[in-house]
Amino acid sequence: MTSDALSHLDEHGHARMVDVSDKDVTQREATARGRVVLLPGTLAMIVEGRMPKGDVFATARIAGIMAAKRTHELIPLCHPLPISGVEVHLDPGADGASVEIEATVRVTSRTGVEMEALTAVSVAALTVYDMCKAVERGMSIQDVRLTAKSGGRSGDYRAQ
Repeated sequence: MTSDALSHLDEHGHARMVDVSDKDVTQREATARGRVVLLPGTLAMIVEGRMPKGDVFATARIAGIMAAKRTHELIPLCHPLPISGVEVHLDPGADGASVEIEATVRVTSRTGVEMEALTAVSVAALTVYDMCKAVERGMSIQDVRLTAKSGGRSGDYRAQ
């Protein structure tokens, strides 16, 4: 395959999973962030534990962890990975009108965990929305992005 070829297409243009057999097994880590923007009153209900569906942060944290572990079932052509660690943090935003979400995923493998970290943040944010929609429907999920990755052939990355 030439360097300008698309890695997820074979010579006939058909989708394929990239063969990572020749890559070195290394420790890899990725961190992603995102936020849910909502009304200050909704955030107060979350923090005070008054949301009708229960503990929003605990439920969203578990959802994010589960999503990271199942990314290969959700995103076509992702490799199933032996994830060694997932951390999902949810905190009230300093602006008083958001929930900040950060997920870090670790693996010792032949391919990285960027998609797993992004999926963890996305599903945690969707869970916040689901648990709060009875109180507020105007929430928005914003700024889901990779903020750091390490390990592998492409080296380290840190968002600015």
